[in-house]
Amino acid sequence: MTTTASRIAPSRVLRDHPIIAVLRASHPSDYDAVVDVLIENGVRSIELTLSTPGTLEHLPSLIARVGDSAEIGVGTITNDEQAAAAIAGGADYLVTPVLELDVIRRAVENGVAVYPGGFTPTELFAAWEAGATAVKIFPAQTVGPKFGAHLRGPFPDLEFVPSGGIERGDIASWLSAGAAAVSLGGPLVGDALTGGSLTALAERAQQTMAIVADWRAAR
Repeated sequence: MTTTASRIAPSRVLRDHPIIAVLRASHPSDYDAVVDVLIENGVRSIELTLSTPGTLEHLPSLIARVGDSAEIGVGTITNDEQAAAAIAGGADYLVTPVLELDVIRRAVENGVAVYPGGFTPTELFAAWEAGATAVKIFPAQTVGPKFGAHLRGPFPDLEFVPSGGIERGDIASWLSAGAAAVSLGGPLVGDALTGGSLTALAERAQQTMAIVADWRAAR
């Protein structure tokens, strides 16, 4: 079991801008223009996925490109070797689709935020006890926001991030249920990584962050 001191808290960037954009591309060079537009329109946390070949090789240049304007994480990590490579490349955080304790350990030892995936209360609590920054409820669409709220009953301190099948219309409900942030793929990114309109992407990003702003104003 880890100590509270060893757990890396969610970043100020994520607290202020609680949306994670999940990017899957055919080639890592496709990331650049899309990341620029997302950041310019208020989405400041970007998850690159290892399902895109060459992501780790492209990571340092993208981090240099965005500077302090955003945080760049690496997702779809499933083993310790990938975790080590992402950390070496400068990733601000790691994301997994499943519970892999070696990945959590690697992140904690290196002072890097980590969002391990899980679905059952047993998996999610095990990830939290191992030192997760927040657990990733995946696939979140299957259970809905009430699942996150119910987790807070037995685990009141547990931080969670829903991911998988979430629509923009679900954002406020998840935040109200206690989510530290919400991960969005297609409903935010759309076809921007396959030649789609960057103007439309900018509009979706603005609308997404407006939902967050409206939710905060209504609290």
